[in-house]
Amino acid sequence: MTELEARLRALRPRHRAFVPYLMAGASPRWLDHLDALVAAGADAIEVGLPFSDPMMDGPVIQEAALRALAAGTTLETVAHALGARDLGVPLIAMTYYNVLYHLGLERAATVLAAAGIGGAIVPDLPLEELAPWHEASAAAGLATVLLVAPSTPRERAAQLARASEGFVYATARMAVTGRSEEAGDAPRVVAAVRAAVDTPVYVGIGISTPAQAAAAVQFADGAIVGSTLVAQVLADDDPASLEIAASTFRAAIG
Repeated sequence: MTELEARLRALRPRHRAFVPYLMAGASPRWLDHLDALVAAGADAIEVGLPFSDPMMDGPVIQEAALRALAAGTTLETVAHALGARDLGVPLIAMTYYNVLYHLGLERAATVLAAAGIGGAIVPDLPLEELAPWHEASAAAGLATVLLVAPSTPRERAAQLARASEGFVYATARMAVTGRSEEAGDAPRVVAAVRAAVDTPVYVGIGISTPAQAAAAVQFADGAIVGSTLVAQVLADDDPASLEIAASTFRAAIG
């Protein structure tokens, strides 16, 4: 079991997990925004590493990525900044395979782990091509978190769930990240994962309101909240405003 999974499993007796997402480098104050998320009660944080051609991200996170890239943000600059800061909660990098491949898989994994990051989500890396990255990440002590979508056949969902480390990312909708008024198919996805493994399962993609987050944790171990909080940062750079917004999700999740 990876260290990330051990830390997330330890949350279960206390409460459901609140996992916000933040794009590194989208604001000069992004590290202060991370502190604000911790102050708001985040149990873990997904840290986005910007990429110019994201396949999973909607317009809000794409805008954040463009701002980060314009500011010169790279995997290494993010790792350097995080390495000097102890946030006290698990961190999970969210990025695309080209970012890792460009730097070199072993170097990327080592740099991330040295910065205190416990895992990585690489949504464009299929299970059949996972081995090179998994070898590098495992050697560095990084968990590789895999996604299960509503369209994933049950047998493949089980394969993905068994291969996922840290937690399983259950996507509620067949869509890019962003706001949604629909509940999605998260209950069915989570049920398919739970039939295969006891790994923590967190629901993301379309968790836009505190009510949606509260509904998700009725059947999942936690909720991932991204675009709504990133939009808050893009509109208002004040970490205090982000803390207030994030706190509403923490309160709803319980």
